[in-house]
Amino acid sequence: MSKVKPKKHLGQHFLNDLQIADDIVNAMTSFGDYKEIYEIGPGTGVLTTRLMQKDEYKTTVIEIDTESVVYLANEVGLPKDQIIEGDFLKLDFGNIAPHPVGLIGNFPYNISTQIYFKILENKDQITECVGMIQKEVAERIATKKGGRTAGILTILVQAFYDVEYLFTVPPGVFIPPPKVDSAVIRLQRNDRKSLPCKEETFFKVVKQAFSTRRKTLRNAMKPYGLPAELLEDPIFKKRAEELSVEDFIDLTVRIEESRK
Repeated sequence: MSKVKPKKHLGQHFLNDLQIADDIVNAMTSFGDYKEIYEIGPGTGVLTTRLMQKDEYKTTVIEIDTESVVYLANEVGLPKDQIIEGDFLKLDFGNIAPHPVGLIGNFPYNISTQIYFKILENKDQITECVGMIQKEVAERIATKKGGRTAGILTILVQAFYDVEYLFTVPPGVFIPPPKVDSAVIRLQRNDRKSLPCKEETFFKVVKQAFSTRRKTLRNAMKPYGLPAELLEDPIFKKRAEELSVEDFIDLTVRIEESRK
């Protein structure tokens, strides 16, 4: 065990199972022909050491914990120019990596959802992502149309990425063990380069639809003041979780048209 202590306020749970570490790293497929991988929250470097053995790409880590940064440089032997000390959520990632890259990590649980929103902001660069997160969040992102676990991230992520739930990870392989199961999911950028509506409006419509998820769209979308003839469409009798990505795109297009 390393001398780095897991810090609760950073949501750190260090992976302590080498086989699972190998499985996570081997889940990266170089989809999108990237030559560089960024690891978020490497901690004690369990994934990092395996990534460093790969000749097909360069590994750069992003770590907010100074203690871990020192350990990665001195004990793991990662060159300092491959260590970015900082908060991934606050980085101008598009400027750091303007070319296609892969993303990997045992993501800090307290910011896992925010990490996926950040990925969406940089979807033109991040062509593949393999992340370990809470099982509940993983299931939400990977669920299909009509799933009860569907939420905002389900639609927004699947609009731009193909998502695959890879495997479940029990608490006992972490130090300290989290109180929930974890899971590894893989995102691969799909062919959708743009939407037939404003992306900002699409995001807002999805968030509004799920803001009162038990209500029908007719009630959930009231703040939009939609015309009565549009509200007569059968789709407004459905709840947000019953809609597919394509349904939401079509809904956004029609909402935009109703405002012209």
